[in-house]
Amino acid sequence: MGGVRGVSVKLGQLLFVLWAVATILFFIFRLMPGDPLTAFIEPTFTQAERDELSRQFGLDLPLFQQYLLYLLNLLQLNLGKSFFYRQDVATLVWEVFPNTIVLTLAALIVAYVIGIVLGATLAWKRNSVLEKIALPVVLMLRAAPEFWLGMVLLAVFSFSLGWLPSGGTLEAGTERGSFLTHMFNRDFLAHLFLPAATLALYLVGLPVLLMRSTMLEVLNEDFVTLARMQGFSERTIMLRHAARNALLPVATAFTLGIGYSVGGNVVIETVFSWPGLGRLLVKAVQAHDYPLAQGAFMLIAVVTIAMNGLAELLYRLLDPRVDHVG
Repeated sequence: MGGVRGVSVKLGQLLFVLWAVATILFFIFRLMPGDPLTAFIEPTFTQAERDELSRQFGLDLPLFQQYLLYLLNLLQLNLGKSFFYRQDVATLVWEVFPNTIVLTLAALIVAYVIGIVLGATLAWKRNSVLEKIALPVVLMLRAAPEFWLGMVLLAVFSFSLGWLPSGGTLEAGTERGSFLTHMFNRDFLAHLFLPAATLALYLVGLPVLLMRSTMLEVLNEDFVTLARMQGFSERTIMLRHAARNALLPVATAFTLGIGYSVGGNVVIETVFSWPGLGRLLVKAVQAHDYPLAQGAFMLIAVVTIAMNGLAELLYRLLDPRVDHVG
């Protein structure tokens, strides 16, 4: 019963957070200056035509009625119709969401594989020359703005050397094909390389520092001392005992990183003209496209909240001693 009650409480908390996010999104966009219909209203429009356009998008209703209609549509998974594109928001969002997920997962996998190996090595080789060189570099990458890293990689590998394309997902005129064909297309992978590398360089600092810190704690545990007394090699102790037990916080950080990166790819996608959720969101805000911006933000919120819940579940599975249920 306790487990069911805990799950119910957690689910209730997640739903409350989603409602709060949805409410904030609804009101914050309507407090922004500017009329969302400005882009569609031409000087030749009569007042009757302007009123009809407002009626079509439901902007003639009182604000509270718009809010209730907005919540009702969300419950039905209806994200509304874009002011700018005149298409369903759900269609527009789901068209670009796979690009964001591919970019995020590619960068995270590279960053965390390198981070885990390098972090464990730095802990094992503490106070070595490698640590004295690697730590400042990692901290510098973590502190550097994403757009600056992207511009440096663009300047070197795209504009100077001409090895890689500077933006987009495919060369002009290339057919997209099916999803799997598109994802494994050499042209697509070439376009993916620079934005994924930029994001990976920015993200790699967290797993390196986290793995190093956790490893240093684990190396002082009694079971590591016991393994040494039993005559295990240093390599075996490092891989099978220390590193294995230090992976718990890194694994949960990876899960959280998926949610945060999906929402934080705006800069990367803008710099590299990557047609993802972040770039679509920027366009929606610039055009005062309330439904599209709200839909993009809601999808980001859902992914972030889901990844937080998954991280908590993963932590409990990997370490049953930790009780997260209040």
